[in-house]
Amino acid sequence: MSLLEQLDSDLKAALLAHDEVRKRTVRSVKTAATNAMIEKRTTEGLSASLSDEEVLKVIARQASQRRDSIAEFSKAGRMDLVAQEEAELAILQEYLPKQLSPDEVSAIVQQVIAETGASSAKDMGLVMRTAMARLQGLADGKQVNQLVRDLLGA
Repeated sequence: MSLLEQLDSDLKAALLAHDEVRKRTVRSVKTAATNAMIEKRTTEGLSASLSDEEVLKVIARQASQRRDSIAEFSKAGRMDLVAQEEAELAILQEYLPKQLSPDEVSAIVQQVIAETGASSAKDMGLVMRTAMARLQGLADGKQVNQLVRDLLGA
C-alpha cells in the first residue's frame, strides 16, 4: 500500500471514529501532497505522480511547520494552540521514519566534517549538503544546521 493510499485509509478511519485532530491533520497532509502533485504535473506532464519518498518530504515539511508553530505559540503564551500543534505533530510523526538521537546526528556530522576536511565556517555549505543527504528524513534540518555551526565555529 502506498503512502497516499495509507493516508486515504487513515482519513476514512478518522472520519468514522470522529477523531477531529487526526482528520484535520491527515487532510492537511493530503492537501499539501495534492499541491505538490499539481506542481510536479505542471513540470513533468499530466501522468506524473508522487512517490512515497516525495510524500514523506511533504509530511516532513508539515512536521517542521508544526515545530515552528509550537515555538512561536510558546513564545506568545498560547498554550492552547501549543497543545493543538503538538497533537498534530504526534500524528505526523507516525508516518515519518524514526528520528535519530542528538548523539547519533552529532556522530554523523562529525564524520562528514572529517571526510570533507572542513575546518571553518566557509565550508559550512559543503558539510550541510553532505550531512543532509545522509540524514534525509532522519533529523531536523535546523538541528543539523545548529550542530554544524557549533562544530565549525561559525
